[in-house]
Amino acid sequence: MHRPQLKNLQAEESQFQLRLLAAYMFMVLMFIVLIARFVWLQVFQHEHYSTLAQSNRISLVPILPNRGLIVDRNGVVLAQNYSAYTLELTPSKIDNLEKTITELSALVDIAPRDLKRFRKLLDESKGFEAIPLKVKLTDEEAARVAANGWRYPGVEVKARLFRDYPYKEMTSHVLGYIGRINQQDKDRLEDEEKTTNYRGTTYIGKTGLEAVYEDDLHGSVGFEEMETDSGGRAIRSLKRTPPVNGNTLKLALDIRLQEMADKLFGERRGALVAIDPSTGGVLAFLSKPGFDPSLFIDGIDNQTWAGLNGDWQKPLVNRALRGVYPPGSTFKPFISMAALESGVIGKTDIRPAPGSFYLPGSSHEFRDSKKAGNGMVNLSRAITVSSDTFFYRLAWEMGIDRIHPVVGQFGLGSRTGIDLDGEATGVLPSKQWKAKRFAKWGAQAGKWLPGDVVSIGIGQGYNAYTPLQMANATAIMANEGVVFKPHLVQEIVDTHTGKTRRVEAQPQRVLPFAKDNFAYIKQGMAGVLAPGGTAARIGAGLSYSMAGKTGTAQVVSIAQGQKYNAAALAEQKRDHSWFIAFAPVDKPRIAVAVIVENAGWGAATAGPIARALFDFYLTGKVPGDMGQFKTIPQEAPSTDAAPPD
Repeated sequence: MHRPQLKNLQAEESQFQLRLLAAYMFMVLMFIVLIARFVWLQVFQHEHYSTLAQSNRISLVPILPNRGLIVDRNGVVLAQNYSAYTLELTPSKIDNLEKTITELSALVDIAPRDLKRFRKLLDESKGFEAIPLKVKLTDEEAARVAANGWRYPGVEVKARLFRDYPYKEMTSHVLGYIGRINQQDKDRLEDEEKTTNYRGTTYIGKTGLEAVYEDDLHGSVGFEEMETDSGGRAIRSLKRTPPVNGNTLKLALDIRLQEMADKLFGERRGALVAIDPSTGGVLAFLSKPGFDPSLFIDGIDNQTWAGLNGDWQKPLVNRALRGVYPPGSTFKPFISMAALESGVIGKTDIRPAPGSFYLPGSSHEFRDSKKAGNGMVNLSRAITVSSDTFFYRLAWEMGIDRIHPVVGQFGLGSRTGIDLDGEATGVLPSKQWKAKRFAKWGAQAGKWLPGDVVSIGIGQGYNAYTPLQMANATAIMANEGVVFKPHLVQEIVDTHTGKTRRVEAQPQRVLPFAKDNFAYIKQGMAGVLAPGGTAARIGAGLSYSMAGKTGTAQVVSIAQGQKYNAAALAEQKRDHSWFIAFAPVDKPRIAVAVIVENAGWGAATAGPIARALFDFYLTGKVPGDMGQFKTIPQEAPSTDAAPPD
């Protein structure tokens, strides 16, 4: 018979006590860990978690500043703000976007253009961003949407500030426009560490002064600390830091002069730049045609963009800043300075100005605009009558190495530094320029040829300058070599302090040319407006002194032996009409460059515009019919020389 083993009770009790002790020690250790964690959170991490808890309860709501105004020299508002309602959709909060838009169409008049703009912005943005479906709602439309808002999550009516440009196309190329902030703008703001100041901001300057002076115009965003409940709804305002509104830009531009220039141009294409020679302040800056800047503020639809971009008249091109044209005979005063300064010709030298000029060793004929020529003339008289053959020979004798350094001092072929982005450089030709320009066609193609300089003498050939450069060079000539940088903004008014920062009119440099050379060339330019000059009819009845130069720039070359016939050419291939001038001659108050595209002789179209503008600015006279200034048509040359001025 098997007898059962007796249990070792003492051993089992000892084992149980060990287990109990281990469990107890484990519990103590856990309590120590919990206490340590509690101390860590409550003592060492108190500030951190207190901040987090506070942020769960408090929301920072950005308060947008008013964008700064832009006014002309007399305080006339050129860019301002106004408040209106906007219907905005946040796609990420809407289950059926198309259905929502269809239902909203019953409450608000949504045009096809609104839908196109919305879809364009939808493609460019992220789903959580609010996108405007309809801007500038009427009060009735805003009320209807607000009353039905509970039915449409993700749909809001917001009061927004909109930018307004009262003079629209007339100032479009000066002011530019603002537009919705895109990803490229966001990346740039992040790189410049400006993201915080743009919280809640929808718009930013895109072109023109709106872009160049964005930091001044935008202002500083404010913030309001709002206490919120668990659902994110605002309960009360705790603290408010007000925004600082953008500064006011006061321009040197005179909008009355700008309006007059626009009226004088009519429907013609071209550009006009007027500068105060004593300061460099830009009095008028016109590019025709222009565009309505408001089209770009909330995103332009594809159809409208295609219409503007495809228009053969190029309304989006800033002709005054970026248009480059051969200057024609308006180049002659500047090459004359080069001739005097280099000693190639003297003030009393008399040279022939025949009807034709032949390049030495060549049978190629360069004819003058006056078939019989102008006889024997000095340099001043050659400017007055605009003798092509005189300047052909003069350029040949000088060579490009004497022309380029002196003419370049007037700013031709280089940027002026005006306070606008995108200024074109233009071309003041040289041997180095040609070698670089034609390098890809081989060394022979880039070689400077003897005949290259001849056409340059009358402002043709490789010459190409902007109307701004021509106006600036004219101002320097009028100022007898004292150079000011052209500028549009004259003052910046701090809206917070009321203090004004003025753009000081300090000369950049003074050209190292003889004063009597300036006086001599100005005498020739004054003769242009006197009897016997190419713009004698424009100068008739002047109550002030005026100096100028007509110019006619070829767009297409005419084969030797053929006559120029504008009527037989398409409009875009006809000659450009140029005129540069300043007045009064002794103490210039205004210098101007005018180009009218495909309008023919300088004295026939551009000249009358300048004269009427000077009359208005200097005497207050409002021009009537400009037919009194028109010149008698002259016979055009039958070679590749420029038509008569």
